Amino acid sequence: MALLAVHGGAGGDGPWGGPTPMDPPRLACMEALLSDLGPRLDDGSLSALEAVRLAVMAMEDEGGFNAGVGSVLDETGAVSMDASIMRGEDGAAGAVVGVRRIQNPIDTAHGLLQGGWPLMLCAEGAEAFAAKQGQRLIDPETLVTDLRRAQWRKWRDASLRPGATDEDDAALDHDLGDEIDGPGTVGAVALDAHGRLAAATSTGGMTGKPVGRVGDTPVIGAGTWADERVAVSCTGVGEAYLRACAAHEVGVGMRADRADLRTVCDHVLDLVEPYGGRGGLIAVSADGDVVLPFRVTLMYRGVWRNGAVTTAIGPDV
Repeated sequence: MALLAVHGGAGGDGPWGGPTPMDPPRLACMEALLSDLGPRLDDGSLSALEAVRLAVMAMEDEGGFNAGVGSVLDETGAVSMDASIMRGEDGAAGAVVGVRRIQNPIDTAHGLLQGGWPLMLCAEGAEAFAAKQGQRLIDPETLVTDLRRAQWRKWRDASLRPGATDEDDAALDHDLGDEIDGPGTVGAVALDAHGRLAAATSTGGMTGKPVGRVGDTPVIGAGTWADERVAVSCTGVGEAYLRACAAHEVGVGMRADRADLRTVCDHVLDLVEPYGGRGGLIAVSADGDVVLPFRVTLMYRGVWRNGAVTTAIGPDV
């Protein structure tokens, strides 16, 4: 039984106000990648690792998400991105931190996983590695969208805390005429036809974040985890997920006899909450369970299972 689940970030307070004009392309991106990759997972032509890499790359290329093209801007008005990927059967992993000239950071993280050492590289070191692997380095300005520039200006002009405009689902920018609702981190988890698991996560971080800030996304065990039992990708306030080692905690919980994936993931979100852990996670287990819990207004999410694709944004009904 093959499974593929993705998320496109989580956030917001209060009741969900319904879709925004930015939502159709986000949902279309998720539906397209799930429809493409799911059947290939199922027929054995695609591994779990390759599926999560390709899924996250597709979301990095969709400007409505906060990863790759469309990443939010730091305190200086520049893009810097983090990503990580992990293979469940042997614990192989790769991660990049603070890259600016790579359109698909998850591809560079995957290259590190394939190379075996080092596991993590940051900034110019990661970019140099990407170039040696044949990836094209780009002008960082090509990653900046009008939406993110307006979001950053709102943050700067109002002297807001980092990330404030990312969570404000009702903030309107009248120059753009569209809602600034700032979905966050993107991620994917997969179970392939051979019973193997993998997880991947990528982000542009928080609007206005200090230069050099590192959240949970590139940290194996915090934002991403995969082993022989479960694969996990987290989204939310990174510092809280770091303090709770959230993704790894799901792995620990699944070691118990007759562990229930939903119960384990809800417990981990309980652990994260006291640290200010707004957000959610997605997880798939080796026995074919998949859960996508969140503790905020919305989480962009989708699943391919048994030949069918489902996507959602707001609360489960």
